[in-house]
Amino acid sequence: MLSRLLVTGASGGVATQLRPLLTQVAEQVRLSDIREITDLAEHEEFIAAELSDQAQVDAIVEGCDGVLHLGGISLEDTWEKILVSNVIGMHCLYTSAQKFGQPRIIFASSNHAMGAYKFTDMLDASALPRPDGYYGVSKAFGEQVASMYHDKFGQQTLVVRIGSCLPKPKDPRMLSTWLSPRDFISLIDRSFNVEHLGYTIVYGASANTRRFWDDKLAVDLGWEPKDDSEQFAAEFADLTPYEDAIDQGLLTYQGGVWLKAPLI
Repeated sequence: MLSRLLVTGASGGVATQLRPLLTQVAEQVRLSDIREITDLAEHEEFIAAELSDQAQVDAIVEGCDGVLHLGGISLEDTWEKILVSNVIGMHCLYTSAQKFGQPRIIFASSNHAMGAYKFTDMLDASALPRPDGYYGVSKAFGEQVASMYHDKFGQQTLVVRIGSCLPKPKDPRMLSTWLSPRDFISLIDRSFNVEHLGYTIVYGASANTRRFWDDKLAVDLGWEPKDDSEQFAAEFADLTPYEDAIDQGLLTYQGGVWLKAPLI
């Protein structure tokens, strides 16, 4: 178990779901975001930080023996905003990690780094990025930053190409991409406890019957997701709107409608 885990982007949706479960991973949890968090548990502390400010990132990384990097802009936005939060912020985080003992990092990448692949494509970690927007480009960049720091300095990172981390799927597409909070916590715990993490890419999805990602290249990690979105399939019995969107070419791709959306 970690002594102190840093969670960036701690006021976001994914972090909010995970917070009650992080006692399985760390004795103390340091939460950080630009938005203040006041409902702290006894094992939690909060330090505000702007990810593009190196001094502020140094302050949150120091003293932590693990990092769960969920911070940055989590939706498509203008290039100017993506650049500051997701690109410069990623560089600042890895610069800080070099200063403070190279804590293992779990980097929340995204399925949108691969969003231009079709639903019919079965991807593994060897597939080249095909982003579906500026957000996806920033995640592909982040993956390469992590790769470079591993090759040059030995910084260990798990890249998680997150699908849809929610209590349950919200639409039929998410029957393929859903990642349950319980499975994500088991992945986080495994990543900090496996003997050698190296630079590993995992597709962040549960053991869904309709999954279109293959984690065979991460077999050494030993992660075995348990949940299956099929338990929710009956909630999407009326597939007419979904099928219409596919016919219009909007849902042909793994990133859903993102590839066809105009850049902001």
